[in-house]
Amino acid sequence: MNPVGIISMSYARPFTKAHLPLLKRVKAAGLDFIEMLVPEPGEIALGELRIAIEDAGLAVALAARMNSSRDPSSEGAIARKEGREYLKRCVDVAVAVGARIVGGPIYGAPLVFAGRAPAPVEEKRRQQKVKWAVEALAEAGVYAASLDVVLAIEPLNRFETDLCNTARHAVELVQLARAPGLGVMLDTFHMNMEESDMAGAIKRAGKRLVHFQANENHRGFLGSGHIDWATVCHALAAAKYKGPITLEPFRREDDRLGVPLAQWRPPARDEDKDIAASAKLLRRYLDAAGGRAA
Repeated sequence: MNPVGIISMSYARPFTKAHLPLLKRVKAAGLDFIEMLVPEPGEIALGELRIAIEDAGLAVALAARMNSSRDPSSEGAIARKEGREYLKRCVDVAVAVGARIVGGPIYGAPLVFAGRAPAPVEEKRRQQKVKWAVEALAEAGVYAASLDVVLAIEPLNRFETDLCNTARHAVELVQLARAPGLGVMLDTFHMNMEESDMAGAIKRAGKRLVHFQANENHRGFLGSGHIDWATVCHALAAAKYKGPITLEPFRREDDRLGVPLAQWRPPARDEDKDIAASAKLLRRYLDAAGGRAA
């Protein structure tokens, strides 16, 4: 059975020493692991975090935090250098906290969160941008593999990146980099917008798929949106995917006109029961899909 986890942002951002007691709530809600944003220097002591995660009986995965000042595919040489160094630091942090996977848009800074609007890209610039991304991923992939860590390339929707939007794009980046220590991660929130066939996208990723994020179309709790979980889970079973699956319920109850849905907000209430119900629903679909695949 796939390990099922929850993103730390469902509880707090940044996640500091004061939030360590939340890890036992994660375990009590029936989750197997916590997916943490890669801590920034000074946010939390890595050794202390590792001990707390282990004491709670959880495993851990990491999510990279890319931005325009550390962008492996930036036109700025300094930002590219910082991006390459950041990817290696992510690997070092993974080793320190006991994680084996670091995922995210590790090829470049997201558009929305970096404050950049998408714009047309000339063919020569496009090729150069891809070249820079591939070079950085190749270097980081070799470093990750040397420390038994996998860097997972996550496609984002068209409003959040202008480089990698689909499973095909992510697979192509892995193929071009030709480095160990690289894999693909997929997120149903982004897939819902960019993939014409979710099952086909999962099949395309195939053995390269190392991490999966199960999110509703509106990032609500599982079952509250329109994602076809039976089809998704059957595709995962058919691909023989046994890796971790993260829940990322970001959306809260405040649906007032004019409240930005894309803005992260801390939970306004205890959501443990909803998180537990989401995990239970996902496991039910995974169980049913596994039976059919067999």
